[in-house]
Amino acid sequence: MNEQEIPVYLFYGFMDSGKTTLVKETLFQNGFANDLSSALLIVCEDGDEEYDKDALDALHIHLEMIENKEDFTAQRLKELDKEYQPQAVFIEYNGTWEVAPLYEMDDPKEWTIVQSLCTVDANTFEMYLLNMGAMMREQMFKADVIIFNRCTDATPKAKFRANVKSINRPAQIVYERADGTIDDRPDELPFDLSADEITVSDADYALWFMDCMEHPKKYDGKTVSFLGLVYNPKDGSGKVKAGTFVPGRFAMTCCVEDIQFLGMKCKYKDADSIAHKSWIHLTARIKNEFAKEYRGKGPVLYPISVAPAEKPQDELVYFN
Repeated sequence: MNEQEIPVYLFYGFMDSGKTTLVKETLFQNGFANDLSSALLIVCEDGDEEYDKDALDALHIHLEMIENKEDFTAQRLKELDKEYQPQAVFIEYNGTWEVAPLYEMDDPKEWTIVQSLCTVDANTFEMYLLNMGAMMREQMFKADVIIFNRCTDATPKAKFRANVKSINRPAQIVYERADGTIDDRPDELPFDLSADEITVSDADYALWFMDCMEHPKKYDGKTVSFLGLVYNPKDGSGKVKAGTFVPGRFAMTCCVEDIQFLGMKCKYKDADSIAHKSWIHLTARIKNEFAKEYRGKGPVLYPISVAPAEKPQDELVYFN
């Protein structure tokens, strides 16, 4: 058994999302395994793309198939570790299996997950998220990098980013075209950032919130207005700090189980006068500043006007 730490690279995503292609590019084109005397590639589903055994042998990469979920155990991995004594491990995971058990295994003890990449077909993402939301989120919630491939000029990058960030805030997102080139154009947002006042509609709230939380410097000093629900409890349970309240909206990613409150810290001297769970039209200046709630810098709202509002017909906002 090796005594030194063995890096493990995870690749997951649904079948036909480009996992095998990404693994092959990593191993062969990017020369990831060139300096290894022994590497282990574990493949957990049999897709359309196949591996060239001669190419693997040339790089001292040992291919093992584990196609049944019941066989993907710590004991099986320990056996493979003992047999091949790899210096690195690459796992092409099954797109229908839970990801969490990968991170809960404590054997082989030397194996350490150093990077996880999730591939997503941009053409089917919204359909899968709508119809198989739980499985889609399972693939993305622990990924370090999420790669949308087969992108076109029509790919709604801002919408995709908001969906991903609602599931996995730290993830890096890459958009790749069908020809393999990277689409690094700025995301197109459905509101005008150059306007004197950014008016955020219900339809755009989730996109605006996620973009503002991710890029607070971009919004520093800008004025925004939106319809919001107030979080400002007075009963002592989860009470917010005096002189502050949290306006926001409940958002649904794809199903009722995924509803979450998207709210920002708001500093207001008359905060106590605003009833908890009341609806308001808020116009506020955004400042990018330190807030303990964010554990660092983030967008803090300073009201210019606060007006009572009627509850909307649909209280939820959406990422689509």
